[in-house]
This record gives sequence, structure tokens and C-alpha cells, in this order.
Amino acid sequence: MAIRQLRVYTEPELKVRDFAAVEECGDPGVRVSLGDILPLLADAVASDRTWLSDFADDEITISSDLHDVLQAYRHFRRPGA
Repeated sequence: MAIRQLRVYTEPELKVRDFAAVEECGDPGVRVSLGDILPLLADAVASDRTWLSDFADDEITISSDLHDVLQAYRHFRRPGA
């Protein structure tokens, strides 16, 4: 009679490049590329997911060049602009 071995499933380990833990100002966080999270956020917005409101007041850090591009985009997408 063969002895069965118990196998425990564990999640695959995350690659360091995918999510890197950071601590700034005592706040633990995760560094991700915009390209990794943008499709998820866009889908959540399009699907009107209620959990988005839980994070509406959270602050994020973006690069200054992305901030400049977003400000210009906001200015030029205004109706009548």
C-alpha cells in the first residue's frame, strides 16, 4: 500500500520587481508601476466598484513629470477649452 503525502498549496512567490515594500514617513507601502495597476483601477472605475471610495482620501506619490502631464490633460479636457 502506497503512503500518500499531503501537499499544501501556497501562493506563488511574488517577484521582487512586481511589488517592492517601502517605508516612507513611517508608512508601510508597496511600490508598483503605473502600468501594473492602471488596468485594474480603470476596470474598477468602469465597474463602479464601491471599495474605491474606501481609498478616495488616500494620498499617493507620483513623479513630477507625471503630475505636469496630468495637470495639462485636466486643463485641455475641460468643456469649451
